[in-house]
Amino acid sequence: MLIIVKTLKIGFVGAGNMATAIIRGMIGKGGYQPESIFAYDLNPLQLEKIGELGVQAMASAVEIVKQCDVVFLAVKPQNYEEVLTGIRQAVAPEKIFVTIAAGISTEYIMNTLGTPCPVVRAMPNTPLLLGKGATALCKASNVTDQVFHMVLDIFAASGDVAVLTEDKMNTVIAVNGSSPAYIYLFAKAVVDWAAAQNIENKTALELICKTLEGSAEMLRSSGNTPDELIKMVSSPGGTTLKAMEALKKHGFYEGLWDAMDQCTKRAEELGR
Repeated sequence: MLIIVKTLKIGFVGAGNMATAIIRGMIGKGGYQPESIFAYDLNPLQLEKIGELGVQAMASAVEIVKQCDVVFLAVKPQNYEEVLTGIRQAVAPEKIFVTIAAGISTEYIMNTLGTPCPVVRAMPNTPLLLGKGATALCKASNVTDQVFHMVLDIFAASGDVAVLTEDKMNTVIAVNGSSPAYIYLFAKAVVDWAAAQNIENKTALELICKTLEGSAEMLRSSGNTPDELIKMVSSPGGTTLKAMEALKKHGFYEGLWDAMDQCTKRAEELGR
C-alpha cells in the first residue's frame, strides 16, 4: 500500500490536551495542513477550542473513521471498549489506528474492532504541549515501515521519539509518561522549602527550573554517568553530601523505584 503522507486525512477521537499537542506539532513542524485534520470530542467546548487551529470538527467518532485514513484514539483507557465497539461498523482493514492510552495493546484494538487493522501504540507525555515531548512507540506486526515512520514523524514534530517492543510499553510509562509528575513534585518541594526560608516563590521557581534544564543537558551531553555527575557536585565534607545523606536516610532512591513499580502495576491493571 503506497501512502503519500501529506495527502492523508488524519482523525482524532478525543480532542483533549494530548491530541491538541500532537495536532499543533503536525501543523507546525510536521507540515500538515489543518484542513486534512479532523477531530471529534464528546465535549463541545473542547471541540470548539481545537477548531481554532483550523481543524475540521466532526459530529461523531464514526464520522472520523469514515472520513480519515489514520485515526488517533486519544481517549482514556477506561473508555476504549465503548469507543471501539461504537466505531466498529465503520472500520475497514486499510484504516490505520494510533493509540496513546496506557495499557491498551495493539492486539486488543484489532480484536475489539474485529479487523486486523494496522495499529501503532504510543506513550507520549505532556511536554508535547511545548514541543518538548518524549514519546515511546511500538507497532503491530502488520504495520509497514512506511506507515510506522509516518506516525513516528508526527510525534517527532513535538519532541523526541524512542522505538520499543510492545512488551516494554507498560513499563516505559513510569520512565516518560508519568515521570513529569515526579519532577513537578520535586520542584514543588524545593520551592515550598525556599518559601519557608523567606525566598520569593518566583525567584526559587526560576532557579530550580534553570537548574533542571541545565542538569538535563549535563546528563545528555557531558558524557558522564549520573553517578559521575553526582560525584562532581558532591565535594568531600561539603553541603551536597549532607543533602544526599538526608535523601538516602529518607529512602529517596528506593521511594522512586517503588513509585515506578506502582505506576507499571497500574498500567498492567488497566491493560487489555
